[in-house]
Amino acid sequence: MLSTLVQSPLLLLFTVIAIGYGIGEIRIRGFKLGVAAVLFVGLGFGALSPELSVPEFLIFLGLAIFVYTVGLSSAPAFFASFRHHGFKDVYFATFTVLISALMAIGLGKWLSFDAALTGGLYAGASTNTPALAGLLDAIQKGADAGAIAGASEQAVVGYSLAYPMGVLGVMLALFLMQKILKIDYQTEAGELHRDYPLGEELTSRTFAVKHPDIVGNSLRSFRRDHDVNVAFGRIQHEGLTTLSTWDTVPQEDDLLVLVGTEESILRAAAFIGPIAEGQLSYDRTIFDVRRLFISNDDVAGKTIASLNLQQRFNLLITRVQRGDMDLLATGDTVLELGDRILMVAHRDDLPEIFKVFGNSYEALSRINLLSFGLGIALGLLLGMISITLPGGYSFSLGFAGGPLIVALALGQLRRTGPIVWTLPYGANLTLRQVGLIFLLAGIGIRSGQTFYQTLQTELGYQVFLAGGAIAIISTLATLLIGYKMLKIPFSFLGGMVGSQPAVLDFAVEQAGNKYPVIGYTRMLPVVLIGKILAVQILYNLLS
Repeated sequence: MLSTLVQSPLLLLFTVIAIGYGIGEIRIRGFKLGVAAVLFVGLGFGALSPELSVPEFLIFLGLAIFVYTVGLSSAPAFFASFRHHGFKDVYFATFTVLISALMAIGLGKWLSFDAALTGGLYAGASTNTPALAGLLDAIQKGADAGAIAGASEQAVVGYSLAYPMGVLGVMLALFLMQKILKIDYQTEAGELHRDYPLGEELTSRTFAVKHPDIVGNSLRSFRRDHDVNVAFGRIQHEGLTTLSTWDTVPQEDDLLVLVGTEESILRAAAFIGPIAEGQLSYDRTIFDVRRLFISNDDVAGKTIASLNLQQRFNLLITRVQRGDMDLLATGDTVLELGDRILMVAHRDDLPEIFKVFGNSYEALSRINLLSFGLGIALGLLLGMISITLPGGYSFSLGFAGGPLIVALALGQLRRTGPIVWTLPYGANLTLRQVGLIFLLAGIGIRSGQTFYQTLQTELGYQVFLAGGAIAIISTLATLLIGYKMLKIPFSFLGGMVGSQPAVLDFAVEQAGNKYPVIGYTRMLPVVLIGKILAVQILYNLLS
């Protein structure tokens, strides 16, 4: 069997992925490794024989695809967060970089590690592959010609031994701290959903129009004068039910349907009137309720208001389903490929409305390889650019930083003329998962032999434990200071300390929502660049 795996790296790769994913799903007292188990199974297989290996290309491919898809999907939340918090995140990210770097220097001196091994320890404990690349670049430039090979090997050994504890240590610290601080993720999500609406439990209620604030005023002026986060549905006047528009003027005793969360509906109802008995019905021979897929590139990336649909059709859009999330539809809601809208429309308009939105599930299964390939190519080109700072320190963003920064920019743009940069939700999720497992399986298999051989020595145990100490202590400090002093929601902090994809996946699993992804994208660009610089400065200082 072993010889078969040696002869077929592809078989080896998918064997590791399958076994790792299966083990990752095993839950013990609420704790499971998730996709991170692929890394540890890869280390186990790699330790069986030095001949077991997969092409390094697969690791970089997985890394680039993962960070690019995360950047695309998280760009709106990232920029919204930056507008809210400014440079606060930059300062906090710098703190997280410095605390782990100082710990690596202290432990390196205490255990008599050389500069290359200490740099590898820092990169591995930080689970930062671009930092390792930056370290190897610093060794190439700074070490004596005869010492480059040995120093590079030491850097890789330090990285490969510290990396598993960099993953497991952060997970352990995150799990312990959420128990110590008694974090209630569900309550926290409820507090965050207004500013960061990842998804809402939407419902509809019918109210009798009685309040003077709405009687005789258009819905447009009512919405302008009152801070209510609801959508207006059907309205019944003198027994006739129609679809409301912003120009609709409710009269006393009309029946009006509101769509939103229970909380937002009750807040708005205080300015409308009492709840009516039963739901307002409508004539299904005239109007129909449909859920449509957004599969038309011409619609993707545009707001509902910019489409001017109500000027062309008798329709009302109330909800947008994105993945498992149900979002309230407003004029400012940006439609993405793969969204499903809930609408009420006149039956005669349905054929033309289908053409506008596409409504093709088959079309959503296709990936626009022009925008996807061009976006990653631009990211890789950016990652290749060498940036030199005063003092002679140089770095490049690499396979992670370049695609991530380009994806954030393109994800915020959403489209450039006819080119739609965003991906359908399902396609993005699938590509992200594929990239992640390629990355973890590849790193595990290629590091397994070195990991196994060095672990049997005293040096191996020292590096292994030092990596765990850096990961656990720096994560505990970051979580405690971020939560207690800076008042950052713990859901965000889970992503902020999860600079490794598997840790991010674990943080999302623990939170039960996608808020850690916002924290991840808030911190990762600054942390990534900071660690690339820090490891080169660390090496030059110690050498």
